[in-house]
Amino acid sequence: MSEDADESSKTEDPTQKKLDEAHKQGQYAMTQEIGNWLMIAAALVILVTTLPGTLKGMVPRLNFFFENLDQIPMDQGGVGAVLMRVMKDILWALWLPILFLLFAGVIGTIGQKGFNVSWELIAPKLGKLNPISGIANLFSAQKGVDLLKSLAKVAVVGVVAYIALQPMMLTIEHFIGIDMMMLLREMDGLTFRLLAGVLAILTLIAGADLFWQRHSFDKKMRMTKQEVKDEHKQAEGDPHVKGRIRQLRFERARKRMMAAVPGADVVVTNPTHFAVALKYDAQTMGAPMVVAKGADAVAFKIREIAEENGVPVMENPPLARALYAACDIDEEVPSEHYRAVAEVITYVFKLKGRAVRN
Repeated sequence: MSEDADESSKTEDPTQKKLDEAHKQGQYAMTQEIGNWLMIAAALVILVTTLPGTLKGMVPRLNFFFENLDQIPMDQGGVGAVLMRVMKDILWALWLPILFLLFAGVIGTIGQKGFNVSWELIAPKLGKLNPISGIANLFSAQKGVDLLKSLAKVAVVGVVAYIALQPMMLTIEHFIGIDMMMLLREMDGLTFRLLAGVLAILTLIAGADLFWQRHSFDKKMRMTKQEVKDEHKQAEGDPHVKGRIRQLRFERARKRMMAAVPGADVVVTNPTHFAVALKYDAQTMGAPMVVAKGADAVAFKIREIAEENGVPVMENPPLARALYAACDIDEEVPSEHYRAVAEVITYVFKLKGRAVRN
């Protein structure tokens, strides 16, 4: 009852911190069937594109081997040397398709979890050496489910293989006495039918398993309201989190400030060290307002945005320095700077054909 109550109280979505901790421990909502599906799909691509040409190049070598069996020394060294040569020829011909298959399997894993390595899974732990816990893990409910899934896959693939191979079984005498090239072509078509059938079935299995794995992972990761509150309290006391929050707030404030520059009436500059953007509306403002200000790189960005949007840029070093030191963003200009600012605003408004009301 307590476990059921505990599960029913987990009504909240997991926080990013809990998801990150789960990923560090190697826990992901993923299925191995995606990798298997990609490998079989890659095998079909190889079968249709590159394998026919590869096998065609291998046939003369294999024919030479079978036609000269009587000339091979039947001692251990002779047979071993010939087999080694045949294996080298086969590996040389198939190394690229094999590499392609391995790449498809790796993509199946990376596509679901990214380039994340769980060092906690790799690190040695004494608990893993405990035989009692190891035996208990073998007979756990999850292992039982995995075993049933594996048996079901084997059964389904076996049925598909039987359906694909049955026509060949009825005409097995057809393969007796045909040459190597014809045999490889027949096997090529048979393998294609077999892989296509398995791929179709595996599409359903992979889709169902991925849905189940995501559902199980989401259910496992859910949190109670109290867990979410405790995590937020813990995060608020973390200096790294506080620093990150301050940084995000600063970045958002800077973006809002830069977004206000195109609507300014004039930008007063140092000209290189300071820039202050001013806006004045006689209907709504008692005095001109500072909508953006910055030094060095920020000042350069303000001037750049102003020039791109046709906002006048005027050099007045004393006024730029004074306004930068005396005013904050969205504050009106102090009364001691009214005269200097009024001269700038009046000049700009005359250029634009606007009237200035006192």
